[in-house]
Amino acid sequence: MGSVLTAELPAAIGRVQPGAIILARHGEPALSRKVRLNAGEYRKFWADYEVLGLLPGQTPPKSLMRFVESCGTLVASTRLRSIESAQALAKGRVFTREAMLIEAPLPPPNWPEWLRMSPKMWGFWARVWWWFFNHHEGQETRHEAEKRADEAAAMLIAHAEKGEDVVVLAHGFFNFMIGRALKRQGWRLAWSEGYKYWSMRRFERAD
Repeated sequence: MGSVLTAELPAAIGRVQPGAIILARHGEPALSRKVRLNAGEYRKFWADYEVLGLLPGQTPPKSLMRFVESCGTLVASTRLRSIESAQALAKGRVFTREAMLIEAPLPPPNWPEWLRMSPKMWGFWARVWWWFFNHHEGQETRHEAEKRADEAAAMLIAHAEKGEDVVVLAHGFFNFMIGRALKRQGWRLAWSEGYKYWSMRRFERAD
């Protein structure tokens, strides 16, 4: 018994406690949602949304700024709204940019031109059609996005296992998908602020 404990002791002493993974959503983009659009117009709206940066004059939450100041790794997606969000928080510190963290596509259903809705409602129905009915219009499918989310989660876990917290500045729905992947890989949601702009969701190793 004593020899077994002695053999296990060095491994226990050398084990590093993984840091937390904080999935944060980017700030508010510079594109008004106070419009009503048909399906074709929403495609153009989403294309613009994907390339634009942040609405000027925003101040990131102090709680998120504190996490960024103390984290070991800060990473953003390659979309401009995520990069500018990370820059607003980083205060000059280096952060990485990962294409695997970009948002999942949102092609709207091919509904009649006379049907006009807000971008928020189009986003909801586009996500339903993409998620449940495999409506992707030649873009990334749900299956492909779930595989990408698994890869992103593994990448973030590799950083966290060095013992330092990781903060991600990415996108609402794909962060949700990464969260699902983290849970499948043995992590738990410790607390959540939801999915609004600048919000955070903290994951910790379950064991």
